Amino acid sequence: MNQKLPNATTVLVLGIVAILGSCCCNGIVGVICGLIGMNLYNKDNALYQANPSLYSDFDNLKVGRILCIIGLIIGVLSLIYMIFVLSTVGWSGYMDQINQLKNMGK
Repeated sequence: MNQKLPNATTVLVLGIVAILGSCCCNGIVGVICGLIGMNLYNKDNALYQANPSLYSDFDNLKVGRILCIIGLIIGVLSLIYMIFVLSTVGWSGYMDQINQLKNMGK
């Protein structure tokens, strides 16, 4: 009987949260969840590579890894953009841009 890898579902969920967090929270949540997911992936991948016939859900682990990588990339790009914006226009300029975006639809 095949077992499930202990963190395969967790890596998958962290990958999804990494992508959503990168898009919604200026990248910091995406980077954190992506790094945690990649760490858990490495642990489960080592378990799977030691005895592949013992585990059944390696596909979930691979998909979770891909999502974590995408979340990390988007999160890092978001953080770089945020640092660029804050260094060029400052906090007040950034808040002015946010207020202009809020008032666009009115």
